[in-house]
Amino acid sequence: GDGPKRIDLEQMREKNLLHDRVEFLGPVMHHEVHNGHIFLNTSLTEAFCIGMVEAACCGLLVVSTKVGGVPEVLPRHMIIFSKPEEEVFITISSGITTDLVNAVSKAIKMIRLKEVVPTKFHDEIKEMYSWCNVAERTEKVYDKIWKLKTPPLMERLRRYYGCGIWAGKIFCVVMAVDYLFWRFLEWLFPADEIDIAPAFPYQKYRK
Repeated sequence: GDGPKRIDLEQMREKNLLHDRVEFLGPVMHHEVHNGHIFLNTSLTEAFCIGMVEAACCGLLVVSTKVGGVPEVLPRHMIIFSKPEEEVFITISSGITTDLVNAVSKAIKMIRLKEVVPTKFHDEIKEMYSWCNVAERTEKVYDKIWKLKTPPLMERLRRYYGCGIWAGKIFCVVMAVDYLFWRFLEWLFPADEIDIAPAFPYQKYRK
């Protein structure tokens, strides 16, 4: 693609004289993505990398730093993890190499030895991330949250107070103001006068 980091990458290629080994393709058509072999994600923070799911769905083996929610995105046979570069350096006889380099080398070796079956990746991803599956899991999360009991006010204040010497006090003040505002709204618009939403007809859509 043509992202904001492309200029930095091109400068790195110039600096290390890698013109004959590194080529920037720019935007790639959807039907050409599966011509690749490895998808590399080097994020230092990541909640959910949708790009990894799309790459694996196209049959690419994923190499990624093990950060945030990345370990929960794909099964282990579709992804190889490395530690974030800022954390680990491995010294070898020829110099210094990062853990990410070792992970990419492992991925290349697996592909050359045909230990990866990319044709099966699409079917697996289709089952894992079908809309029905995602909707069902989302429903379970909301249902679990809905059933949680709200802790007493003093318990919540105690938790906020423990967030730091100054931050804790500020959080408690904000929460107290928010609580008083909620009580005012409760008096102004009583809950028993608000229409209750009808129950969702689950059985109708499960047939």
